[in-house]
Amino acid sequence: MSHKALSPRIAASPAALVPGNPGPAPGRQLQGTRKHGRHREEAAPAAMPKRNLPLVFTGLVLSVLLAALDQTIVATALPTIVGDLNGLEHLSWVVTAYILAATIGLPIYGKLGDLFGRKSIFIFAIVVFLVGSMLSGLAQDMGQLIGFRALQGLGGGGLMIGAQAILGDLVSPRERGKYMGLIGAAFGLASVCGPLLGGWITDAWSWRWVFYINLPIGAVALAVVITSLQLAKPQGARPRLDYAGAALLAVASAALIMLTTWAGTTYAWSSPQILALAALTLAAGAAFVRVELKSREPIMPLGLFRNRNFLLPVLVGISVGIAMFSTISYLPTFLQMVNRATATESGLMMLPMMGGLLLTSIGTGQLISRTGKYKIYPILGCAVIIAGLVLLSRISDTTPYSFTALGMLVMGLGIGMLMQNLVLIVQNSVPGRDMGAAISAANYFRQIGASFGIALFGSIFIHRLGNEIAAAPQGAGAAVGGDINSLSPTTLRGLPAPVQDFIGAAFGHALPPIFLLSVPIVAVALVLCLFIRETPLSTAVRTEAGEEV
Repeated sequence: MSHKALSPRIAASPAALVPGNPGPAPGRQLQGTRKHGRHREEAAPAAMPKRNLPLVFTGLVLSVLLAALDQTIVATALPTIVGDLNGLEHLSWVVTAYILAATIGLPIYGKLGDLFGRKSIFIFAIVVFLVGSMLSGLAQDMGQLIGFRALQGLGGGGLMIGAQAILGDLVSPRERGKYMGLIGAAFGLASVCGPLLGGWITDAWSWRWVFYINLPIGAVALAVVITSLQLAKPQGARPRLDYAGAALLAVASAALIMLTTWAGTTYAWSSPQILALAALTLAAGAAFVRVELKSREPIMPLGLFRNRNFLLPVLVGISVGIAMFSTISYLPTFLQMVNRATATESGLMMLPMMGGLLLTSIGTGQLISRTGKYKIYPILGCAVIIAGLVLLSRISDTTPYSFTALGMLVMGLGIGMLMQNLVLIVQNSVPGRDMGAAISAANYFRQIGASFGIALFGSIFIHRLGNEIAAAPQGAGAAVGGDINSLSPTTLRGLPAPVQDFIGAAFGHALPPIFLLSVPIVAVALVLCLFIRETPLSTAVRTEAGEEV
C-alpha cells in the first residue's frame, strides 16, 4: 500500500553568503598549491568598489531565495497541477526530481567554481535555473514537468553553493557573520513561507506562476551579478576534471535519494527495490572513495575530512538536518489534520518558527562579527532545538495552538543559532582554493541527512497512524476504507463530524512522538559541537594562496 500523501519530502539545503572583498592588490598573481603539486594562477582583478557590495549582496540573496523557495513552493500547488496535467501517479516526482538534481549538482558546482572561477559558474547556474523555471511553467504533461523540474534543480544546486562560496571570497571571516545571519534568515524565510506563497499564487493566478515568478527575480539577480561582481578567475593550464568521480557521486546520490523517497512509503524498507538501491548506494560510494583518492582534482577532496573544523560541522549538520527538516515537513500535516487548518492557514501558523529563526540568525551573525566568537552558538543552538523538540512532542489533538506555537518558536530560535554558523565555521577553516568544494560537501551531507530523516520518521509515523486507525470504531473505519493514503485535509472535511474527530485524534497521537526521536540525535550533535576548535576570525580577506589582504 502506498502512503505517499502522508510523507512529504522537503529538502533543504540550508545556505549562507556574504560580500565585501576589494580583491588582491592590482598586478599581483596568486598561486594555489594542490595536493599533487599542480599550480593554477589567479588573475588579479581590479578592486571591486565598496559601493558595489550592497548591490552584489542583494543579487546573492535573491539567488538563494529562488533556490530555497523552489524546494517548498510547489507543495501546495501539487493538487492543482496533477488535476490539470492528469498525472496523480507521478505526483511525488515533481518534488523529487528537483531535490535529486540539486543534490547531485552540489559537489560538482563547488569544485567547478574552485577550478574555473565562481562568477562564470554562478551565472551558468542562474541561467539554467531560469530556463528550467520557464519550461516548467510551459509544461503540457507530467513527463515534461518532471524533466524541467530536474533541469531547474540542476541550476538551483549551483545557486546555493555559488552564493556561499562567493561570499567567502568577498569578505573577511570576521565580517561574514553578519552577512551569513542575513542569508540564513532569508533561507529560513523562504523554506517556511514557500508552501504559503505557493498556495496563494495558485489560488490568485495559476499554478504556472509558481514557476514564472522566478523569471523577474532571477533576471534582476543575473543582471546584478554580471555587472557588479568582480572576482579573480583562474588562469593557466586547463585542469583535468574528475569525470569518474562526478559520475560515481551522481549514481550514489541518485540511488540514495530514491531510497529515502520510496522507503517506508512506496516500498517497504525490506523490499527488493529498497535493498537494491541500498546496495547500489554502497557500491557506488565505495568506488567514489577509491577514485577520489587517486584523482588530481577530486570533486570532494577527502583530505578535508582530516580537518576537525570541517568534519565536525558536517556531522552536526547531518544530525540537525534530520531533526530540522523532519519537523518542517510534518508540522503542516499536524496543523491541517488535527487543527483543521487550510494549507494557507497552516503556513501562517508556522510563522512562530520563522520568527524565532529570523531573530537568532540575524542576532548571532551580528554578535559574531562584533566579538569574533562563534563556538558557543552551535552549542546553544543544539540545546534550544532539543527543548523545542521536547515541547513539540507533547502536543496532541487537545493542545491549544498557543502551546504548539511556543514549541515552534523555540525550535526556530535554535535553528537560527546553528545552521548558517556551521557554514561559517567551514569557511573559516579550509584553504581558499578548496572553499567551494568544502561548502558544497557540507551542504551535500546535510541534504542527505535531511532526506534520510524525513524518510525514516515518515515511515515510523505511518506505522503509528496505521495502528491508530486500526483501532477505529466501526463507523470511522468504514469511512476511511482501510486506506491511509486516502486521508487528506480535503477528504477529512467531507467525513461526518465524529469521524473527523477520531481521525484528528489519531493524527494527534501518532505524529508528535516522532519529534522526540530526534532528541538523542541532536544530543549527539551538541556533544560534537563541544570539540569544535574556535579559531580567531581574521579581519583580513584571505586569498587563494593563504595570504591576507
